[in-house]
Amino acid sequence: MTGPVFVDTNVFVYRHDDSVPEKQSRAEQWIVFLVRSRTGRLSYQVLQELYATLTRPRLSFDHSEARRIVQLLSVWQPLRIDTGILERAWQAQERHAISWWDALIVAAAQAGQCSILLTEDLQPGQVFDGVRVVDPFAWPDKKPQEIVEAHGMAARDGDA
Repeated sequence: MTGPVFVDTNVFVYRHDDSVPEKQSRAEQWIVFLVRSRTGRLSYQVLQELYATLTRPRLSFDHSEARRIVQLLSVWQPLRIDTGILERAWQAQERHAISWWDALIVAAAQAGQCSILLTEDLQPGQVFDGVRVVDPFAWPDKKPQEIVEAHGMAARDGDA
């Protein structure tokens, strides 16, 4: 097993979006795996983005339901965005030419000592100072545990 897995907002959004059933199911598989293995990590940025997305007209969750979802995820002990994370994000933004919001996610994953960043917003396989990007929807025939273990092997073999 590798280290913790940082989960980007889009995974949680798909978990609650029934307009794309295959992604909803896959997001659920990942979240269940991460809860059971106690390796899931996130930041307050993820919770803020999730609440904002769930309450937009496209998904139109009731505000109280969106709050309940965010409150349930708070047991994952979200990382606070502090000055150290801001500094890392600025470096990542400049070094890798990624958006500010993606840079904050990368920096939080680094601060949380995560080995994997679960997102579809960045290039799969890209490595940011030890944090490897994994698209949670790329291998629907593989279990999340198999994917995590495969990436752990790659890191040990020096591919990270």
